[in-house]
Amino acid sequence: MRSDERAWRIGADGEEKVAAKLDKVCRKDPRWRSLHAIPVGQRGSDIDHLIIGPGGVFTINAKHHPRAKIWVGGDTFLVNGHRHTYIRNSRHEATRAARLLAAAGAPNAPVRGVIVPVRAEKVTIKKAPDDVEVIARFELARWLLRRPTTLDDTTIAAVFEVARCSTTWD
Repeated sequence: MRSDERAWRIGADGEEKVAAKLDKVCRKDPRWRSLHAIPVGQRGSDIDHLIIGPGGVFTINAKHHPRAKIWVGGDTFLVNGHRHTYIRNSRHEATRAARLLAAAGAPNAPVRGVIVPVRAEKVTIKKAPDDVEVIARFELARWLLRRPTTLDDTTIAAVFEVARCSTTWD
């Protein structure tokens, strides 16, 4: 049976699974710092997860589609053959986060969007999007920890201090 409450719970379960992977990254390398469920603006938007570390700044979108077949080709993201705007939305979210962080005084640090499918039966990436990553949940921690170093410790700390202020996201 479909309901708004059930859909919310499925989404929340996916976000919790991704949060656990991000917490693992922060335990393995304490230079990484994460924030979860960041309210943005006045219209009910939020960023599922923001992670900041030596490999950069990333907005993470958990997409929980149990037993689904996901296909990605450039800017096209299909779930069981149905098109979703996840790539466009992730791109917009990363751009917005970078703009808001900079406006609040954070050091210049590019922000990249990441979509994390959760519990999908199959994920096929025919062609990766140019400016958004699609990373399976089980690969997320390793992928983040292997990113080349682009931010020093001072920049990581400064971006995190700005990111954790609620006024940054108004």
